[in-house]
Amino acid sequence: METVQDEQLGQRGNADSQRMRIHVDRKTYKSRSPTTGEALYELANVPEGRDLFRDLEDDQEDTLIPRDGTAIHLVHDEHFYARRAKDITLIVNLEEKSWDKKRISYEEVTLLAFGPPPPGIVITYTVEFENGPRSNPEGSLTPGKSVKVREGMVFSVTETGRS
Repeated sequence: METVQDEQLGQRGNADSQRMRIHVDRKTYKSRSPTTGEALYELANVPEGRDLFRDLEDDQEDTLIPRDGTAIHLVHDEHFYARRAKDITLIVNLEEKSWDKKRISYEEVTLLAFGPPPPGIVITYTVEFENGPRSNPEGSLTPGKSVKVREGMVFSVTETGRS
């Protein structure tokens, strides 16, 4: 017996939209087309830390579905799958570090660079970055702040004080 879930995520029907049967991880769903990436993630209950991909045929590379309001035009009986978000490689003080989140904070970068400080010691750092995404290609991080990351992003972390 096939289980079918309907999209009930605020997608408003209009004259141009139509109901499509789609499959995510071998489960069947119905969704309006066009829909949004955000609606597809919610429909299939794809948790944070997993990405949704459009399963393309033959030698074509499968397409990542963004988890946002981007319009997604569906094809009847189209297949999708979810998988763990790909780790990216950051360069921190000239060393490659694996990272699995879309953002990194000042505190996380300093921990990658130097590990935890000794108990009772407060260390301050200067954190600068380059080769970032279009939204933040270069700059600096301060305590409590974070930045969106991308593959190959470079961080320079230097100790500036101890107390």
